[in-house]
Amino acid sequence: MTKTRFPIRLRAGIGPILLCPLLLAACAQTTSTQFPSLLPRAIETRSDAEPVVATPVATPDPALDATIAEKAKALDTSKSAFADAATRAESLARAARGAAVGSERWLDAQTALAELDSYRAGISGLVTDLDELLVARAADGQADYPALQSARDAAQAELDAETAKITTLQAALPEA
Repeated sequence: MTKTRFPIRLRAGIGPILLCPLLLAACAQTTSTQFPSLLPRAIETRSDAEPVVATPVATPDPALDATIAEKAKALDTSKSAFADAATRAESLARAARGAAVGSERWLDAQTALAELDSYRAGISGLVTDLDELLVARAADGQADYPALQSARDAAQAELDAETAKITTLQAALPEA
């Protein structure tokens, strides 16, 4: 066995005790601020989900319900009158198909179309009235009123149907 030489001579009992802290210090790693922390950042802990907003519920309004019922009755009356006038206008438009512009049959068909247009104008006014009620409620910060929105949608659907019917009948007649 060969003897190893240490540059420092240690006593037999104290040497290992003094050498241990030096060895431990050499193994210990110093903390480095060179790299960022792996802990979650504030932006990573926030939620991007839409906040839950309680939907306000409309309280029953008897006056508004009466107004809606009145408008619905006016819609039904106008719808029925338009259907009768549309039947007459269709037969007059069929009769005026080959007629010259300005002829008696063409004028009768144009008069029937004007009557249909007056019914459509009434429905348009009804849609406007219902829109104004919706806007007034929104301006006052009140909750949506489903019956009012439903009545407005029904009136708009009727207006669209009447407009389509009039457009179809006008297309069948020669233009002036």
